[in-house]
Amino acid sequence: MLDAAHLEGLNAEQLREVVGTLLEQARGHDEAVQRRDEEIRRKDAEIRLKDAKIGQLTAEMALLRRWKFGRSSERLQADQAKLFDEECDADAQAIEMELEKLAPSTKGEPRNQPKRQKLPEHLPRIEIRHEPENGSCGCGCELKRIGEDVAEKLDYTPGVFTVERHIRGKWACPKCEHIVMAPVPAQVIDKGIPTAGTLAQVLIAKYADHLPLYRQEAIFARAGLAIARSTLAQWVGACGVQLQPLAEALKAVMLQSGVLHADETPVATLAPGTGKTHRSYLWAYATSRFDPLKAVLYEFAPSRSGQHARQWLGDWRGTLVVDEFQGYKALFEKGITEAGCLAHARRKFNDLHVANQSQIAATALRWFQAIYRVESELAKVDAHTRSRTRQRKSRRLFDHFHRWLMGRRRQVPNGTATAKSIDYSLRRWQALTRHLEDASIPIDNNWVENQIRPWAMACP
Repeated sequence: MLDAAHLEGLNAEQLREVVGTLLEQARGHDEAVQRRDEEIRRKDAEIRLKDAKIGQLTAEMALLRRWKFGRSSERLQADQAKLFDEECDADAQAIEMELEKLAPSTKGEPRNQPKRQKLPEHLPRIEIRHEPENGSCGCGCELKRIGEDVAEKLDYTPGVFTVERHIRGKWACPKCEHIVMAPVPAQVIDKGIPTAGTLAQVLIAKYADHLPLYRQEAIFARAGLAIARSTLAQWVGACGVQLQPLAEALKAVMLQSGVLHADETPVATLAPGTGKTHRSYLWAYATSRFDPLKAVLYEFAPSRSGQHARQWLGDWRGTLVVDEFQGYKALFEKGITEAGCLAHARRKFNDLHVANQSQIAATALRWFQAIYRVESELAKVDAHTRSRTRQRKSRRLFDHFHRWLMGRRRQVPNGTATAKSIDYSLRRWQALTRHLEDASIPIDNNWVENQIRPWAMACP
């Protein structure tokens, strides 16, 4: 830096040079300050944009959590709720990744990540090795292997077809020329190309995953093998014939149970030659969730007539858990014991509460909640414990609830929605409390409804 004494010894030309240099330095300094200010303004704008984006994503995340964990279970059936959860989880993961990108860099700080679940040991492993291209260090020394880092990734190859080549050797006697061959292994479809595994895939996809055959045809085509839909249909029909004895055997075992569930759901059936559909029904029969045998059988019927249930049950005389469908009434007149579905009774009051915020319905729902709270404690206990607990706790709740219903019924006019909801429970009270006398009887018909619901959701 120049001082005053130094400047006094300079002539005019030298002073002009010094002033010019100082002006140039000042301009450079001003430009540097201006660039720094612009950089600060740019970074401030980026920070404001990121803050706004983070705020938006955080709000969306909070909304997703409210939707997922605060939704009303009455508005979403179980399988619909699963689909809803899947969408929420997918959106939440996407938001988490966006927030991670927007978060400031925190090198050296530990990341709060959930512990990754170890992949199952039984899955086959394919090793893919990655080694340095050059075995020498930059200093000229040869590298020495001191260990390895292993990361496992889960891979999936859909629709991989393989071919089984069954080779049967021919053996002949040189003396009598007798030819000997090993017998042909038993197959589900004689002289057909599909193995049991292929047939199982088609059946599971169609009936468990509800993938129509035309979709499976497209899936197989993408995997490199075009299997005509008509061929798939023939396979399904052949499997049905082969599995019929198994279904009959399972039915015989089920009819030995003292408690069964029954339910039915409409399915659209194509009317031959008309190009239109008409309403048919799929009937479901299941053992109780307290039964060691967990089994369900479905029967297709062209109508909802109770005659179909009477034919299926035949001479069986036990306790049948059903809703109030009139088609079952003839069964109870012939010696079958009726057990009602408390979930249906509760649903009447829930619908009433949703419609007009009825205080009577709200109180009734609290009674149901108390009864179900006791029942939830009995899911995994033995029959003796379940019976004692029901007598000690549930019966008292039912008695108080019944008196409360009778009192409210006298206060409401006939024909109202409230009266109809109360009448449903009072009219079926004996059937709704049947489980108090027999520990093997469930409290509702939800067990079979959950078995038949996928059909109802998959069928138009």
